[in-house]
Amino acid sequence: MKVHEYQAKQIMSEFGVPIPQGRVASTSQEARQIAQELGVPVVVKAQIHAGGRGKGGGIKLADTPAQAEEAARQIIGMRLVTHQTGPEGRIVKRVLVEEQVQAQRELYLGVIVDSGRAQPLMMASEAGGVDIEEVAAQSPEKIHKAYVDPAVGFQPYQGRQLAFASGLDGDLLRPAVQLMSGLYRAFAAKDCSLAEINPLVVTADGRLLALDAKINFDDNALFRHPDVADLRDPDEEDPLEVQAQELGINNYVKLTGNIGCVVNGAGLAMATMDAIKLAGGEPANFLDIGTVNDVSRVVNAFKLLTADPSVKAILINIFGGMARVDVIAQGVVDAHQQMKVGVPVVVRLAGTNVAEGERILSQAGFPLIRAVGLGEAARKAVEAAG
Repeated sequence: MKVHEYQAKQIMSEFGVPIPQGRVASTSQEARQIAQELGVPVVVKAQIHAGGRGKGGGIKLADTPAQAEEAARQIIGMRLVTHQTGPEGRIVKRVLVEEQVQAQRELYLGVIVDSGRAQPLMMASEAGGVDIEEVAAQSPEKIHKAYVDPAVGFQPYQGRQLAFASGLDGDLLRPAVQLMSGLYRAFAAKDCSLAEINPLVVTADGRLLALDAKINFDDNALFRHPDVADLRDPDEEDPLEVQAQELGINNYVKLTGNIGCVVNGAGLAMATMDAIKLAGGEPANFLDIGTVNDVSRVVNAFKLLTADPSVKAILINIFGGMARVDVIAQGVVDAHQQMKVGVPVVVRLAGTNVAEGERILSQAGFPLIRAVGLGEAARKAVEAAG
């Protein structure tokens, strides 16, 4: 789960990470009031779940409260298009109004989970203000790393090593180590998958400030953090992904193709998408209904796919291990009885109770395109989608 910049900064601040003064506003009048209370030149920043806001016109400087009001009026309600939003963009509903900061240096600091090492990894770089992927590709020597043992946590000596490597020595050494420690504690305490400050700036008066902040949370841990779950903004998510969660389908990702997929098991779902690509088509989604014997889960998957206007054919690829093929087949029948599917459906079934599943489908009384192998199913789905 993602949150807005102002929410990420608030969480980091609770763990001792210094942030600029500022507050969020939903109207231009609120932006003016905040600027008046701060009493300094401010920056007005669009709040959406995407980077590149400045290039898209979503960040503006203001020297007076009146200018802050005008900047907010221009930003709030705009459709902000960046390299991360795609051409459809995002509607801006709120702005962050905070003090302008004169930065002498811009650095990068972030914590991720390194799945290969099964450990948190803190990264620091003197090359802040740009995508860390760009730095890694062009100047990998500028990225400094420290793996953290979850049993002991982030240690001060690791902070000193990263600080020295990034040029944060002298009077900046102690606050840099404290900031890194706070960032890691926020990362661990909130079950984050990413906690990132880019840029981390050294100000003209010698302070360290998180000028921008990004936090992603592990969805599987949200049950432990109802306060974090309350920060979710459904307006920033794909409507179909929101609908999927409401229908109890948590493993759904909207893609750009036209072949809807209903598969049990993440590995098989990925293989199914590969097979569609190999056959010359494009999957419209990743959808793993899970290892369940629940007819309603199949029906809900059809509700989701038929709500997507880009879907021109549906491919059902089921390998029944613990899941029973006959239950899946009954779900396909119930879905056709409860709704107008409206697109060709290709079905490939294998595994537990497959004979009973075949019997159910053969007696269904509506047309289905049958396939035996995965490659055959993918080819037929591509043909059916036109």
